[in-house]
Amino acid sequence: MASNIGMMDSAYFVGRNELLSWINARLQLNLSRIEEAASGAVQCQMMDMTYPGTVPMHKVNFDARTEYDMIQNYKVLQDVFNKLKIDKHIEVNRLVKGRPLDNLEFLQWLKRYCDSVNGGIMNENYNPVERRSKVCKERNLKTSQKNSKSLQTNNSQNPGSGDRLNIPKISGTKQKPSAVAVESDCSEEIQALSNEITELKLSVDLLEKERDYYFAKLRDIEILCQAPELEHIPMVVAVKKVLYAADEESALAEAQEIISVNQ
Repeated sequence: MASNIGMMDSAYFVGRNELLSWINARLQLNLSRIEEAASGAVQCQMMDMTYPGTVPMHKVNFDARTEYDMIQNYKVLQDVFNKLKIDKHIEVNRLVKGRPLDNLEFLQWLKRYCDSVNGGIMNENYNPVERRSKVCKERNLKTSQKNSKSLQTNNSQNPGSGDRLNIPKISGTKQKPSAVAVESDCSEEIQALSNEITELKLSVDLLEKERDYYFAKLRDIEILCQAPELEHIPMVVAVKKVLYAADEESALAEAQEIISVNQ
């Protein structure tokens, strides 16, 4: 199934908003941008939703912020693909960079795959929120125990070190409140413009892909119409009339007349 999802598959023409709505509804999340799924945790849970119990969710880090932590999530996902014999190589190095188009294409592919399993019907007993909260609790417990052990080790190696700690006071000029406010406003404006630019780039990429898709279809139709055994058939003549019409004119009426005359 995975190998049958080519770049011209309808899966890759699912829009960003539709994709985010689907993910948010299925996993009860609140994603507003594609890049928010760059950590790989969402993709792991999409597979966990599709094949309950197959993904070792205790290894998935939903709080991954560094590339190292994100890569660990994608390792879990690739292991699941291998276990299920899904022929799909994950471009981890590109996904962890948070590039919108790379993450969009991978999520489009994954949605298409999930929809192909059991007709896209979700297991009614699957609770995504409960699944995530259980994983986070286990991870937080392990982290807490690890930190506690580390603290005990440090205290045993350096007894009384806490009493000898001298924390120097940091002196410096205070920034004027007005300057802080201006800087904050500028940062928010820059962030908003950056988000807008990212969305525009994504829209352009999608439009170019859609253009190439329909151009390829039209080219296939043109080649078919040029076949010697077909080119004189009235329907083919009518189609060619539409294909080769100038941009400023509509040849639909003339094409329909050619068909009606030869009926």
